[in-house]
Amino acid sequence: MSQMDSTRQHVIKKYHDRARHYDITANLYYLFGFREWAYRRKAVQALRLRPGDTVVEVGCGTGLNFPLLEQVIGPEGRIVGIDLTDAMLAQAQRRIQACGWRNVSLVQADALEFQFPAGVNAILSTFALSLVPECAEVIAHGSAALSPGGSFVVLDLKLPEPAPGWLVPVLLPMVRPFAVTVEVITRRPWDAIRAAMQARLADFSWTELFLGFAFIAAACARERGDDGQRAFHDNSIEESAGLSSSADGDRSSPQRPLHDISYSSAWLQFGVPHEKGTPSNKNW
Repeated sequence: MSQMDSTRQHVIKKYHDRARHYDITANLYYLFGFREWAYRRKAVQALRLRPGDTVVEVGCGTGLNFPLLEQVIGPEGRIVGIDLTDAMLAQAQRRIQACGWRNVSLVQADALEFQFPAGVNAILSTFALSLVPECAEVIAHGSAALSPGGSFVVLDLKLPEPAPGWLVPVLLPMVRPFAVTVEVITRRPWDAIRAAMQARLADFSWTELFLGFAFIAAACARERGDDGQRAFHDNSIEESAGLSSSADGDRSSPQRPLHDISYSSAWLQFGVPHEKGTPSNKNW
């Protein structure tokens, strides 16, 4: 098994084991003064969303950001949440059902393999992209799919600069429950994220938070000629979410729509189950 495959399996296991209590444990960092919800709100604000926009969230987890996104995009907007771990997506589906949202789709996928829908208005990732070894490639794929002027925002963790030698051994026990390892820290994914966004996008900004232990990176897609309309291509998103009539639901596929809580043959479109192979198109 390669190092990258090992990292993926480690992430899957960690988040599968912690899914039920993830929301509670994430909030424990407030005890250290880490204002997670304030940072999430800042990240969503940086997307510069408008009512009716479509957002792809990479590493959506249990859907903690969904309420913040829904407040802006409204019922006419759309959210596509992708995550590597089925247990986290199951928690997200419970949140969707409890809130009665009908404009959210969940896809279990490796971020590197996910086919971003063409013309998406915004892409968000919070505390997730640093765990993807190929985070720069994910940014490249997402950037190419953004509509002209569309936003890409990453909220994640980093080491402050300069970082004293004793910091990592002290910090590691605090972040290890969230699959952050020495390998992740040594890889310095924040540098790769910054470089990839600067290379692929325009109007790049970098804001450090919590004494340099976190950051928000924001940028937007370059305008292409006079075509500044932020349009969303329905067929593209259906294909990306695996919701087209040709999808067969093969679990060996790198990405697939999340099944319902019992993981039956029903497929989910905006939280509404449809029979396998016959998804409804009327809500797209």
